[in-house]
Amino acid sequence: MTIMGKVLKFESESPRPKLRGALQRGELVRVWRGGLEDGSFCGYLAGIGKEWLLMWVVGDQISFDGLYAMRLADISEVEVPDSHAVFIEKALAIRNIHPRLPRNFPLDDINQVVRATAEYAAVMCVHVDTEDEHEVCYIGRPLGIEEDGFTLQEITPDAEWLREPSFFGWDEISTVSFDEPYAQVLLDVAGQPPRIDFAGSGFGSVQ
Repeated sequence: MTIMGKVLKFESESPRPKLRGALQRGELVRVWRGGLEDGSFCGYLAGIGKEWLLMWVVGDQISFDGLYAMRLADISEVEVPDSHAVFIEKALAIRNIHPRLPRNFPLDDINQVVRATAEYAAVMCVHVDTEDEHEVCYIGRPLGIEEDGFTLQEITPDAEWLREPSFFGWDEISTVSFDEPYAQVLLDVAGQPPRIDFAGSGFGSVQ
């Protein structure tokens, strides 16, 4: 049974039914991923697939912080609605910030997520699992796709395009995010990327 405003911990129970209810009602939710980070994500759900969900994330400064595709298997706790939902929604309204949620975004597997993100945004943030179970984030533009992963042209933290492609295997990706303000600033400063060679099939218009 869902208790409104309370944290629900999931052991053997899947979080999907509670999250799907929040999606249908358009509620502000908060999710935790205890195995990946100590913090949490607050926002509105844009979609739920077989393996992934997409969230329009509200940052700590009560502003849009990007769209995050996260693995459902990583969700350890969820709060429906967020305990501070009344305040957050009033603050967003005062700032004239309104969620723009992608519709029909495919979320059944990571291959779908990456392909859809490549069509939706000029750059993406790829969060990768590490041996100590914490994420490392890489930012860049998608180049090509292969059977076991995809290729990215990275932007450094100094807004410089790398001239060698980076490959990411499907199994190592825990999160894909896009429309993040920080990534957009990097893109604005970096400008047009240099052309590089890569193996694999392209993403259509993203070559």
